Amino acid sequence: MSARETVLDYYEALRRGEPLAPYFAERPDVVKVGVFSRVVGFDDVAESLREQTRTTAAWTVDSHDLRTHEPPTDDACVWFTDVVDLSWRETGRETSHAFETRWSGVLEPRGDGDAREWVFATMHVSAPHRPQQDAE
Repeated sequence: MSARETVLDYYEALRRGEPLAPYFAERPDVVKVGVFSRVVGFDDVAESLREQTRTTAAWTVDSHDLRTHEPPTDDACVWFTDVVDLSWRETGRETSHAFETRWSGVLEPRGDGDAREWVFATMHVSAPHRPQQDAE
């Protein structure tokens, strides 16, 4: 799977409520920045993602401008950027959120040959504007 396909697969996993931690590098310096949080270290990123999956539902992830740069060498990192309409519902509070978000990050290779896959070393998601909706 290419790095681009990995990003798109991550979006699909988010929509389906599947585990997201496997998409991240198992390193103490991995970083995930979300609309409301910043988490460092694989263990904390994994826990944050498990909690997010447990407490949210009805994710919409609509990509509008995914761009990736994949250098020609097999061991190089890949960077990506995207504009994504993102919405979800908090299940405990029945609060909905919707944002036009900007995504960027770096993916690194894990494994070799046919077993090589791409994982996020950093992911940054931000909202350039106020929420499109935030209704309780």
